[in-house]
Amino acid sequence: QVQLVESGGGLVQAGGSLSLSCAAAGSISSYALGWFRQAPGKEREFVAAIAWSGRNTDYADSMKGRLSISRVNAKRSVYLQMNSLLPEDTAVYYCAADLTFTADSYSSRQYDYDYWGQGTQVTVSS
Repeated sequence: QVQLVESGGGLVQAGGSLSLSCAAAGSISSYALGWFRQAPGKEREFVAAIAWSGRNTDYADSMKGRLSISRVNAKRSVYLQMNSLLPEDTAVYYCAADLTFTADSYSSRQYDYDYWGQGTQVTVSS
């Protein structure tokens, strides 16, 4: 079991950038990791994912070109760099982890992840 804590959210103007971090209490070296977000009144949606090997990544179509996900297993952390933020990116961003993936695989489905952080609020003003 792994506990996840997100940080780095905040208020930013449209066009700005934020870097989110997710720190794990325990090793994540064999976990696929994902970022999801949930805006008020909407369902939680996929943002980005990275395989535990670090070799493969995936991004939501709506945010491709504006995101970069990375991980440092030695630091038990995963990061999400977000650029050119838009007001519609306003949401609570969640980090998720799961142990059942192979080295180069991941999922964009929230139900494939067993462990979740509490989320960090990102607000983008226009």
